[in-house]
Amino acid sequence: MTKFPHLKQDFLASIVVFLVAVPLCVGVAVASGAPAELGLITGIVGGLVTGMMRGSSLQVSGPAAGLTVLVFEAVSQFGVAALGVIVLLAGLLQLAMGFLGIGRWFRAISVSVVEGMLCGIGLVIIAGQIYAAAGLKAPESGLGKIAGLPGMFADALGSTEAMTSLAIGAGTIAVIVFWKKMPKAVRTVPGALAAVVLATAATLSFGLPVATVQVEGLLGVVQPPGAEAFGELGNPAIWGTIIAFALIASAESLFSAAAVDRLHNGPRTEYDKEMIAQGAGNTLCGLLGALPMTAVIVRSSANVSAGAKTKASRVLHGVWLLLFAAAMPWALALIPIPALAGILVHAGWKLIPFRQITALWQAHKGEALILIVTAVSIVAVNMFEGVLIGLALSVVKTAWEASHIKLEIIDKGAGPIQAYLSGNATFLRLPKILDSLESLPQDRPVELDLSGLHHLDHACRTALENWAARHSATGTEPVKVTEPEEAPAEKVTVA
Repeated sequence: MTKFPHLKQDFLASIVVFLVAVPLCVGVAVASGAPAELGLITGIVGGLVTGMMRGSSLQVSGPAAGLTVLVFEAVSQFGVAALGVIVLLAGLLQLAMGFLGIGRWFRAISVSVVEGMLCGIGLVIIAGQIYAAAGLKAPESGLGKIAGLPGMFADALGSTEAMTSLAIGAGTIAVIVFWKKMPKAVRTVPGALAAVVLATAATLSFGLPVATVQVEGLLGVVQPPGAEAFGELGNPAIWGTIIAFALIASAESLFSAAAVDRLHNGPRTEYDKEMIAQGAGNTLCGLLGALPMTAVIVRSSANVSAGAKTKASRVLHGVWLLLFAAAMPWALALIPIPALAGILVHAGWKLIPFRQITALWQAHKGEALILIVTAVSIVAVNMFEGVLIGLALSVVKTAWEASHIKLEIIDKGAGPIQAYLSGNATFLRLPKILDSLESLPQDRPVELDLSGLHHLDHACRTALENWAARHSATGTEPVKVTEPEEAPAEKVTVA
């Protein structure tokens, strides 16, 4: 017992995480357009393989709602058979980034971009899963899903089956939401699991006409990628998907690790090692033809809250998933699809950072706009390009804020006009600088002092030299310029 001093706490925590993971693994797989068992396989790999490796000691990995949209797009475009190749190469890319020490650099990504990414994903998940809850086919695009909701509800009102299915989904959400108000003893069972059990019981008891999960068996869905799947690599579009899988899964995992670190006092995350662990897990998932994995904050926070002390809890949760998938596959066939849709609608809602948007708007409107634009771009275009748009905006905003410039004009009425520039002179502020300088009288000599500048880029230097030449050409004395690296008393004449 001394060899495993925390075995009891880790064992109990693993049971809790297992109960939380089962409905989420199945729900994410079904929502991604893949067999339910593939979600369980990814959860098993996340527990038994990634869980054994160093990185973040209490973080739990598995299929995540945050990748549902991207996986669905990949399956729709390239097919389930190609999914293994995409996940395999994404995992190898993660391994390379981990070994090259790139993992810790993901902490430099703007939080607004990450929050915007999660917000956009949440909106697409909610819209798409409402169709699934009604048993209807959803449009392919994010905008199409949202724009088609009124028509979907109109169609559902005319169908008893659709209304029954929607009622199961709505009831599932209601159970999850109100489960937190139940007595503590009852809440030992996770709300999502309780909701699925109740929805399944209601469907069976009343013989409700709703769709249930299609089961193929654990071994039946394991499809290592073959030559035909690798042939898809000749399609340039698949490489964008591979890069998107690797970058988005890595960002979500490492930001989750930072959040989990704030929940406990144990060892801190080793980011590069965590990247390697995620890469190893995704590489194996790819070889098995399963879904991609990330670290999942819902399961990780449940792990910490349940009293886990070491990585044994997440490894054991993988064992329980394996036993469940092997011994009770028939249980999956009883689960109503609208119940899983309800779980994912609730998960998508939790991805939308309402409080963060409000706080950012009050304190940093620029960051709030980046968050909103990133989310809207993901809905309007796709996840990968939406994130790139958010990152580009973040870089532009940072460059703009870093290029503070101040121009002070001193005109004593006689003698040369003195112009003092201080701060960072970059091309972003060039129009402001030139407008001020060109407004100076053309018939007076000018002394331009640049000694207060911390940075003067090539575009600004060239523009200032051209302005000085034009000003001198009007017949006044040449503009005298004090360069940034020289003492203010020394003057350089620019003819």
